[in-house]
Amino acid sequence: MTSTTKDPILVVIQLTGGNDYLNTVIPYADGRYHDSRPTVGVPASDVLAIDDRFGFNPALAEIKTLYDAGRVAVINGIGYPTPNRSHFRSMDIWHTCEPEKVGTEGWLGRVIRDLDPHAENVLTGVNFGRGLPRAMALTGVPVASVAVLETYGVLTGITGEPERSQALDIFARMYSPTVGLGATMDYLGQTGLDALKGADILKAAPDRYASSVEYADTGIARNLQGIAKVLTANLGTRVFYTQQGGYDTHASEETVHPKLLADLSRAVSDFYADLREHNAADNVVMFAFTEFGRRVKDNGSGTDHGSGGVAFAIGDPVSGGIYGEYPSLAEADLVEGDLAFNTDFRGVYGTLVEQWLGLDANPVVGGSFEQPQFV
Repeated sequence: MTSTTKDPILVVIQLTGGNDYLNTVIPYADGRYHDSRPTVGVPASDVLAIDDRFGFNPALAEIKTLYDAGRVAVINGIGYPTPNRSHFRSMDIWHTCEPEKVGTEGWLGRVIRDLDPHAENVLTGVNFGRGLPRAMALTGVPVASVAVLETYGVLTGITGEPERSQALDIFARMYSPTVGLGATMDYLGQTGLDALKGADILKAAPDRYASSVEYADTGIARNLQGIAKVLTANLGTRVFYTQQGGYDTHASEETVHPKLLADLSRAVSDFYADLREHNAADNVVMFAFTEFGRRVKDNGSGTDHGSGGVAFAIGDPVSGGIYGEYPSLAEADLVEGDLAFNTDFRGVYGTLVEQWLGLDANPVVGGSFEQPQFV
């Protein structure tokens, strides 16, 4: 763990749809890569070389710069046993750490509970995006989910605190005859009050923020800038979450995938620069993941659902470099035409939970798994 005296902060970036591992960190010196991808393969001459075997997609120029500065850990072959190629089931496994059954608790919900067991800060966890990611869901754990920070609010048409509290109480009573009295009504009422309190606190964040960094006009950039606004306002948020969609590249991958990676790379770089400008980078780790990789062979226009993938940890506290072996492209080593996983994602979560956030990883990830030493 870094020597900073500030509380460690985790920013999770979900790459939704199944990011193509082989075209993100490219085994450019392996002829089997080029033979398998006559349509979507990246020419070796275009790759941003890491070494004489592997390199970054040329769209990841800013992340390559951060990698060269020792700020990026590339986590190879990440996944879980008996891979599932359904978006919904695979993402659910990543969110709950339950490969064998349907889980009910999000791993980050458990983290937030352990960081703030008495729910004293309704903003310990904040999601930027619509809806609440399953990873952050846990009964009794308040999480603010923000679409647009500047317009975020609850019952904003009612200005008086007593009137808004009364409206929330009425809301809880409306639902209680259907779902049951007692604890359920209390939970609904408390959830509403927590949301109300969180919204009021968050309203102040944009007014406290000023930056020379010019973010791009993309969804992921807007969300990361929103995170920067809340993070630099020092509201006690320890876990942030956001998503970048569009990675289900069955078709037109040659044009779609580089654009997604370029948007991600620029946004991550700008966010990092923003934190540096605010003297807030030394206690922040970004973690980017996806639900699975893509198949080794292209389909003539894109790539279909695969298994083993790649994740990234980024930030000043990160010990940069390559972690884990790149899975073999030899036909005999593939799993039904896909890259085999060799790094259990629960061990990587364990590194973030235990070595970074200082919590006991076992109850969060559901067991003991080897933890790569990237922080």
